[in-house]
Amino acid sequence: MLQLTGIEKVYQTRTIETVALNHVNLTINQGEFVSIMGPSGCGKSTLLSIMGLLDEPTSGTLEIDGRPVQSYSDKELARLRNHKIGFVFQSYHLINDLSVLDNVELPLLYRSGVSGKERQQRAYAALEKVGLGARTNHFPSQLSGGQRQRVAIARALAGQPELILADEPTGNLDSVMGEEIMDLLLTLNREEGTTIVMVTHDEQQALKTQRLIRFFDGSQVS
Repeated sequence: MLQLTGIEKVYQTRTIETVALNHVNLTINQGEFVSIMGPSGCGKSTLLSIMGLLDEPTSGTLEIDGRPVQSYSDKELARLRNHKIGFVFQSYHLINDLSVLDNVELPLLYRSGVSGKERQQRAYAALEKVGLGARTNHFPSQLSGGQRQRVAIARALAGQPELILADEPTGNLDSVMGEEIMDLLLTLNREEGTTIVMVTHDEQQALKTQRLIRFFDGSQVS
């Protein structure tokens, strides 16, 4: 599904050059659940942003389904990001003024040909899948941290993505809630074949995935 070859990311100012990623070669196969670990500042989130087409590498190539990303137009990239990839973030990124249902519907507003009725049906089905079908009219402030992360996962699922990129999805949760979210991700991978790449600091969670990749100072070390 994803092939990264010689990926480098360098941030430059007038006086400092910071290497965030150093010659990364990585393959993510369809249906895999891969975890990425490493100390803070080692390039994990930068790597996830490049995989999710939110950032561009300084050099190297990223292929999705065998096609180099550089060959896509901006419009094709936006469509690819919206249709194929779902994002789950550590801090949820929910809009407090919108209901749970409206938050989950939001990414579908950017899809042409999806009616309001279909958006609601997809959003409700996604919330049912994460166990929050009874919370559709609640607001994020009325939910626990674990429930808010479930809403964030439902928002990713509503678009029916083939790939979910999760950046520290259990990082803001206690151990019990963290286990619940991890179990949910494992179920999605096992029962629906969703490909998941997860950045985490939690080795116990990482060891539950099919493959663990470690980074240090921008380089893949294992």
